[in-house]
Amino acid sequence: MKIGYARLSTVDQNLDMQRDALTRAGCEKIFEEKKSGKAGSKRPELEAALAYLRPEDVLVVWKLDRLGRSLVEMMRTIDKLRGDGIKFRSLTEELDSESAQGRFFLQIHGAMAEYFLDLNRERTMEGLKAALARGRKGGRLPKLNEDDKKAARAMLAAGDISVAEIARRLGVSRVTFYDYFPQARAKAQAGSRTPSIE
Repeated sequence: MKIGYARLSTVDQNLDMQRDALTRAGCEKIFEEKKSGKAGSKRPELEAALAYLRPEDVLVVWKLDRLGRSLVEMMRTIDKLRGDGIKFRSLTEELDSESAQGRFFLQIHGAMAEYFLDLNRERTMEGLKAALARGRKGGRLPKLNEDDKKAARAMLAAGDISVAEIARRLGVSRVTFYDYFPQARAKAQAGSRTPSIE
């Protein structure tokens, strides 16, 4: 069974062209993603299409880039399909995983994806080494600096300002504040369990 997947790009106004091409290709069911998004964003219709497919089915797309927003993402999806015994076809590139040419094309793309992953890892490692050499560590910058923490301790000690208000003044959420001051969370939880006296 041929299953189609269509997704809007930033320049597409609608899915008619993709839908028509997939119908002509013999797709019996078409899943349509009507929102374009950034890399890493959820695509529920693609997930639904992948869940619907069974071994020997063929996933058909109008163009290879409909399958993912990066080469690595596309190759991961195609590898998963291959592992599940599902065939793949892209109409624009005339790419069919059943043909020798199609398999060769996919292997080349896979090698390129692997190369770019390795390249990114190397760049990340070199950046971390350079930062360490300058005395900096990798990772996110802390939300609260030492002055912020001193001010927070003083406000906590005063006892007349709520945690929510302290967090607001420091520009962080209560969850983040509790990450820095777990004793304040324990105190708040203990207070909430104390029965009120009327």
